[in-house]
Amino acid sequence: MAPRAFHVMAKPAGPECNLACRYCFYLEKAGLYPAAGRFRMSDAVLERFVRDYIESQDTPEIQFAWQGGEPTLLGVDFFRRVVELQRRFCPPGRKVANAFQTNGTLLDDEWGQFLKEHGFLVGISVDGPADMHDHWRVDRGGHPTHGKVMHGIAVLKRHGVEFNTLTVVHGHNAKRPREVYDFLRRHGSGFMQFIPLVERASGGEGLAPPPTLDSSAKAPVTRWSVDPGDYGEFLCAIFDEWVRRDVGKVFVQLFDVALGVWMNLPASLCVFGETCGAALVVEHNGDVYACDHYVYPDWKLGNLLATPLTALAGSTRQIAFGDAKRDGLPGQCRSCDVGFACRGECPKHRFTRSESGEPGLNYLCPAYRRFFRHADPYMKRMADWLKQGQPAARIMDDLARGRGARGSGPAVRE
Repeated sequence: MAPRAFHVMAKPAGPECNLACRYCFYLEKAGLYPAAGRFRMSDAVLERFVRDYIESQDTPEIQFAWQGGEPTLLGVDFFRRVVELQRRFCPPGRKVANAFQTNGTLLDDEWGQFLKEHGFLVGISVDGPADMHDHWRVDRGGHPTHGKVMHGIAVLKRHGVEFNTLTVVHGHNAKRPREVYDFLRRHGSGFMQFIPLVERASGGEGLAPPPTLDSSAKAPVTRWSVDPGDYGEFLCAIFDEWVRRDVGKVFVQLFDVALGVWMNLPASLCVFGETCGAALVVEHNGDVYACDHYVYPDWKLGNLLATPLTALAGSTRQIAFGDAKRDGLPGQCRSCDVGFACRGECPKHRFTRSESGEPGLNYLCPAYRRFFRHADPYMKRMADWLKQGQPAARIMDDLARGRGARGSGPAVRE
């Protein structure tokens, strides 16, 4: 079967990291490879991945994403080899772009020069001001990391490297949304991602695997997971700040995705798509998994040294995995007034029951109902402006004049 258009997140250092963030779901993946020793993608795997991935992408620009663990542990020379291979295999007339997610603590001038020279887009993980960030994001000695992250951001600014921020929203920072937003804004993050932390505990410090549609097993969420009510209020508070002063100046991933949906475009983020399965993971040894959140033996598709990447992405198993997101929606989601925007969010979070007792409801359902209903009139108004060829930022003038979001049609009820 021919694969849908797909994207691959590469984990060249596997789960290896210089930090020991207490909420990290990926550190435990070292248990999948007990004989690995040091996690490092070999040159054979790297070459096959770069070649196969370029060949699989039918787009003018081929976008690579490098994550971890912590990819900077591999050193600058590893990524010089990445760029060399990309140049070798990229056909004439096409371009390659690289995105690079890091905790930022190991960035120095050599990294800054390299990232700028080769146009890498860097994502920096930072959870807000020091007291919020350092609550969970510590090094292997249990020491705070915020100062080192801010040093890394300073390196990127000094070298003119384009960067965005990824903020995990957890039980400690969710109640202080405006402080988080103002901090990121003040320190130069014009592009922000907010990722809700939802993990289920399964005995001791281990994490439960993602639920299946027919799963009856229950597991409590970890103490660091965000409360749905808090997350909904977090999104609404930041949205209110953004829509009144920052439209067109600051870009928040969730808000951009939602605006596209209100313009009747397909969701550009997998968790809000009708189906999923188009965001795979390749591990350090070439193993390919269905999704970043499904790196478990049951969702391993194969190894790219043995099977072409396109065959793995287009396999019957992977197509079924992606379609299950749509097919497993409970009736409450199908009749929800904001279901067109949420689509049940990520299957990993679907472990609660609907009001009628049907399994498969998303743990964050109250948060998304609250946020999408709150944003609805503003999204309608901005979509109207864009359809007329006007910038969405005109809504800020409307709000400044006290016009609100009127004229965009009826809003859904909160």
